[in-house]
Amino acid sequence: MTTEKFYYIDSHLFNFEARVLDCRPAGTGWAVILDRTAFFPEGGGQPADTGRIGTAVVTDVQEREGAILHFCGQALPVGDCLPCQVEREQRLTRMQNHSGEHIVSGLAHRLFGCENVGFHMGEDCMTIDFDRELDGQQLEEIETLANRAVRDNLPVLCSFPGEEALHTLEYRSKKELTGEVRIVDIPGIDRCACCAPHVARTGEIGLIKILDAERHRGGVRLSLCCGMTALEDYRMKQENIAAISQALSAKRRETAGAVARLLSEQQKSKERVAALSMELARLKAAACPATEGNLCLFENVLDEVALRELVNLLMDKCGGIAAAFSGSDEAGYRYIMGSRQVDLRRCAKEINRLIDGRGGGKPQMIQGSAAADARRIQAALERDFRTR
Repeated sequence: MTTEKFYYIDSHLFNFEARVLDCRPAGTGWAVILDRTAFFPEGGGQPADTGRIGTAVVTDVQEREGAILHFCGQALPVGDCLPCQVEREQRLTRMQNHSGEHIVSGLAHRLFGCENVGFHMGEDCMTIDFDRELDGQQLEEIETLANRAVRDNLPVLCSFPGEEALHTLEYRSKKELTGEVRIVDIPGIDRCACCAPHVARTGEIGLIKILDAERHRGGVRLSLCCGMTALEDYRMKQENIAAISQALSAKRRETAGAVARLLSEQQKSKERVAALSMELARLKAAACPATEGNLCLFENVLDEVALRELVNLLMDKCGGIAAAFSGSDEAGYRYIMGSRQVDLRRCAKEINRLIDGRGGGKPQMIQGSAAADARRIQAALERDFRTR
């Protein structure tokens, strides 16, 4: 059963009528074959269209062994001629992004010899994998020229050249192709083999924005978005910038500097708190009376470095184990224990059993967590572990 492919003839056709040639069970739904369709089946890195055939919702479209299968939630009568509707905004957004990707890939190829070795279209952005690295200046040049191509409203020409003509064409392709090859040509920018629907002119694409670039398998992976997707991304970032601007009482164009100043002040505050925490640890250790047994303190003010320093200082003031716990009965505790007389690594299993704990370390110091409450922890640390 052959289906006429309207999506190759007119990428802007969203409403049409078609006759149901076949309808068969498929998973939890039905696979419908039409005599003609504008629904694009997944391919070329672009997801399948969705929409409606009569009253049936089309959730997926796939091409298998030459047949275009429309996966629907209900069966449709074979032989009926039904109104069909492709989800317009979804298709237009995907065409904007895919045509924008061709422009970026074509420019990267023409300017810097990059080959597109991977492409994925997501809901929020696309990713393109190139086989060589591109620096910030090169990416800025690509992005600027891509948006100039949009501004110039160039034609996007789709055709199926004959075999003889195809041999004379230079075009991009990720793999060797056989049979009919569809060429998408943007004059002066790109010529590429592609099966997906595209805009008619580059002006339809709107803004092309490269969002991110990261090294990937010896090359670079770009994240980018175009058109309405780029608008949504810009709105989201504007909302974030506005919130930051308000929180820091800074103009929107000055938020980066304001954040840098805040981080600098925060770092200075952290350093001061750390210094005060260490001083407090020394004062607490000095105030703690010496003992031949164990010392067990519950301390939620000191940071972890100062807590370790407290234990180090208390080790010289006790004949057993110096233990410091931070936390609460409800949330649990973190602990650090040290001793110059007790092999803590050897005793760790027994100590953890008594305090419902987990942890370990070296003979002179262990650390971990405890689920027991403060009373049980205090009782456990009243034991003499020197004889164990």
